[in-house]
Amino acid sequence: MANRDAKVAVVEEITAKLNKAQSVVMADYRGLTVAKDTELRRRLRQAGVDYEVLKNTMTRRALEKAGLPSMDEFLAGPTAIAFGYDDPTVPVKILSDFAKDNKQLELKAGIFGGRGYNGAQMREIANLPPRPVLLARVVGQIQWPLTGLASVLAGPVRNLAYALDAIRKQKEAQPAAD
Repeated sequence: MANRDAKVAVVEEITAKLNKAQSVVMADYRGLTVAKDTELRRRLRQAGVDYEVLKNTMTRRALEKAGLPSMDEFLAGPTAIAFGYDDPTVPVKILSDFAKDNKQLELKAGIFGGRGYNGAQMREIANLPPRPVLLARVVGQIQWPLTGLASVLAGPVRNLAYALDAIRKQKEAQPAAD
């Protein structure tokens, strides 16, 4: 009975992390040396990402309990899971960058915004610019038409000012008639 209670507690813990996470990234870490695994864990920890090796059956149950997509096809063999709480792209970027230099690490799948993605899609997500850059681009796209409109509306006033200035200069240049 105690073993069952322990398993239920683990599933509850994983479910809580899934509910709190902005993103979840699953990876196959087979073949990584202890030193490389330690280096990866350090990078993830510094970025505020939880990284754990979890039992697939417990992860399946937690995903179901959290109401997230089934990732059964990716939960085979050893699976490490990174939980990103702040910027959802941070875990996938760190894992993807690490995988470039360490071919043993393979991105299996992930969950963003309640939607499941395969390993290839995860690599595409890893190539996205950081969130602040994306937000700046959106603001720029919204702001650009407004800037153009302001410039167009200011044009006639600016032209009137140029015309009045030209008339003033012309009058100054003419000799005064006595």
